[in-house]
Amino acid sequence: MSDTYLAVFVGSKTSPKMAAWNALSETERKAKEKAGMAAWKAWVEKHQAALAAMGGPLGKTKRVGPGGSSDVSNEMGAFTVVRAESHEAAARMFENHPHFAIFPGEAVEIMPVLPIPGG
Repeated sequence: MSDTYLAVFVGSKTSPKMAAWNALSETERKAKEKAGMAAWKAWVEKHQAALAAMGGPLGKTKRVGPGGSSDVSNEMGAFTVVRAESHEAAARMFENHPHFAIFPGEAVEIMPVLPIPGG
């Protein structure tokens, strides 16, 4: 079993949370951004020992398949990689995360990084 977990931060550009965020005045939004970044920094400091890869924001997506490549949109906005004793323990790290508690993100999806068969 893996002790490494990929956390993907998800959110929609058309969600009600994003609409409410965009409706804030610039002053309100800047204040929330400042509070959110401080909370995110505190989260990183609290979980520093468990961070296997800090990760970061994700850019525009290209989808490649048998018919070639195209630009697509999805809800993935950022990622990080953590180590934990279980899937549940990894998920607990993200409870009340600033991504959705302060910022307009919707959730963090956590999945085990499985070993490559025969690898």
